[in-house]
Amino acid sequence: MTHSMRTDTHSPHTDGPRDWRATATRYALLPLRLFLGVTFLYAGLDKLTDSAFMKDSGPGSIGETMRAVRDSSAVPALVDLALNNPVAFGYAIAAGELLVGIGALLGLLTRLAALGGALISLSLWLTVSWASDPYYYGNDLPYLMSWLPLVLAGAPVLSLDALWRARRRR
Repeated sequence: MTHSMRTDTHSPHTDGPRDWRATATRYALLPLRLFLGVTFLYAGLDKLTDSAFMKDSGPGSIGETMRAVRDSSAVPALVDLALNNPVAFGYAIAAGELLVGIGALLGLLTRLAALGGALISLSLWLTVSWASDPYYYGNDLPYLMSWLPLVLAGAPVLSLDALWRARRRR
């Protein structure tokens, strides 16, 4: 058997093209997980540290943003709910983004964190970026779609979830 034939038929735990592809496949979601984790962690921290954001009114405030998008959103009732207490809503979004970001980065309850990220992205798409024309100018829909592979696959490598899974098997 020639070397080239062996690389096509050997186990995925030996050297060769198949091993590289198997490794790349195992780690394929890691860049997405890291990007989304860092982005959502940053978004949550940015909201919490922005002196203008956590206010009911004024330029750059969560209240002003919600009032500005209310009539152009797909679900005005969702915006009305946020407008009942814009500051509490702002803190809830920021806390959600922090938890989702930490979960994604650590691979901690990854599917649940990804579902949270998808729901945050969905709510922002249906409210804040719904009026983006064309639709792909708004960034919340691509974030929503980016969370879905992590909802489905979780964090199979370099994660607390994988560590716990390995411990349970022993």
